[in-house]
Amino acid sequence: MLYRVDTKGASLFDLFPSKQVPWFDLITTLLVGCLIYLGLSFTNIFNEDELPVHFTVPVPEQCASEWKGEVLEEPDIKTPGSSAIQCYCPANGRLLGQVNPVTPDGIDRAIAKAKEAQVEWAKTTWRQRRKVLRTMLTYVLKNQDNIATVACLDSGKTKVDACFGEIMMTAEKLKWTIQHGEKALKPERRPTNFLMMYKYNEVKWEPLGVVAACVSWNYPFHNLMGPIISALFSGSAIVVKTSERTAWSTQYFSSIARASLAACGHSPQLVQSLVCWPQTANHLTSHPSISHITFIGSRPVALSVCASAAKALTPVCVELGGKDPAIILDDTNNLPKVASILMRGVFQSAGQNCIGIERIIALPAVYQKLVSILEPRIQGLRVGSALEDEDVDVGAMISADSFARLEQLIADAVSQGARLLVGGKRYNHPKHPQGHYFVPTLLVDVLPSMRVAQEECFAPICLLMRADSIPSAISLANSTAYALGASVFGTAKADLDAVVSGVKAGMVSVNDFAVYYAVQLPFGGVGGSGYGRFAGEEGLRGICNPKSVCRDRWAWTGISTSIPNAVDYPIPDARKAWEVCQGVVGLGYAAKGSQRVRALWKIVRNS
Repeated sequence: MLYRVDTKGASLFDLFPSKQVPWFDLITTLLVGCLIYLGLSFTNIFNEDELPVHFTVPVPEQCASEWKGEVLEEPDIKTPGSSAIQCYCPANGRLLGQVNPVTPDGIDRAIAKAKEAQVEWAKTTWRQRRKVLRTMLTYVLKNQDNIATVACLDSGKTKVDACFGEIMMTAEKLKWTIQHGEKALKPERRPTNFLMMYKYNEVKWEPLGVVAACVSWNYPFHNLMGPIISALFSGSAIVVKTSERTAWSTQYFSSIARASLAACGHSPQLVQSLVCWPQTANHLTSHPSISHITFIGSRPVALSVCASAAKALTPVCVELGGKDPAIILDDTNNLPKVASILMRGVFQSAGQNCIGIERIIALPAVYQKLVSILEPRIQGLRVGSALEDEDVDVGAMISADSFARLEQLIADAVSQGARLLVGGKRYNHPKHPQGHYFVPTLLVDVLPSMRVAQEECFAPICLLMRADSIPSAISLANSTAYALGASVFGTAKADLDAVVSGVKAGMVSVNDFAVYYAVQLPFGGVGGSGYGRFAGEEGLRGICNPKSVCRDRWAWTGISTSIPNAVDYPIPDARKAWEVCQGVVGLGYAAKGSQRVRALWKIVRNS
């Protein structure tokens, strides 16, 4: 129910009870707003040639509020007798359209176009690249509703989930790259040594040419745009293969990147997006003209991608999801506030989040309190189609393919002593019977021996596990094959540091959830969660060729490398040559000054 507050004639004190006026929040918001305004003003003053260019992209007709597509009787991306991909909304089963999958020849043509366009793009300046990203960011900020609507239609998520996971994260990546990308990719000076004191050493980060990304369906906008942003700023072109499950939205989302390039006077062919059936994907991943692959998806598919890439010796950055733990220590303050963060971590995008919280591990003093807080809140979650229903908390899942497995995992856990307090089964929505819904679930007293505690659920399932101590909590956190992200909540710094150091993960948030990605720290895991990093400096550099360059520091003086006569080919005297070699090593690496003097004398005596 919506409530309207009439504030006419009311003061701030009338709107809030005595002593509850949120002065700190209000003042903080005003200060942050002023700083943002000043920062934007400063940027505009000093970067006139980087100002964004305004452009338009046709918005899909399905975004109109009055649009009502055909409801498929049995929604599926495959259609009998056709190779076309049938695109539909997972929230209601409405047909969005059909997309023809690319063929091997089509992949060849896409790579060829990207390769040709990259030659000129590699010559662009940092300012020119930033202008494209600013243009892209401006469009994203002005078209949030359309972008969120397309993401909701194709993936079934809510608009709130689309805002946080799609729009905000893409805006952050754009902003970070605009502000810090040049620093990350500028030539970096490296130290020299005593023997090479006359040399100047640096590492240059150069474009690889054409890179590729194979991305998953759970964030159709951000997973597509993220690799595009990094590739373009590094000076490369990119071919992105998106999931066949979100083929429809790929067309609109990729047109935003291509139109941004065209609006700034560059070739839109730098960005190639394609969709294909799995049997065709190997042609892309083994293509000799692809210099690097970013893969986001499941372990079985990753094994195939890496084997295919190995044929062309193409490096791969692999992100495989996880079974992320959130450890709640006994001294955690404000459990209701923490519970809100946990709820977001578990149920964001209906749990279809690679860094979603899949296990809550609580110590004895807070375990039962958390159960008492979470049970009614999860019980009250409302499931439905965010574009048609009011007050929806959790959207649809991408398909019903995992429902039987999820129900079996939960049933097995209950049979072994776990308690199912909420949900635990698929949901036949009365208003959207063709939608793919799973009841938000709370399963407590889960043990590490249970399959549900070991396998990635990728669903709106909240698992609670009990730990007796901090070492026990760390052991539980490390008890799966996955090691992507983790969270820890508590007060004592020593205990928090112990968890951060002890947990096996690529990323850890302290007293928060997944904020490492919101600030563009390097993203990735270890073990069963993959290898390599995207985001941050490491991610941007990871899709470049790190070229080592060593040159004469004082070339104008004539100081440069000269081969001593004693070791110049043909070597005149092998014994003296050996003495000189020993002298050179001693001069460069002996610990004491007297040893270096003797080494120098050995060189002089035998030269």
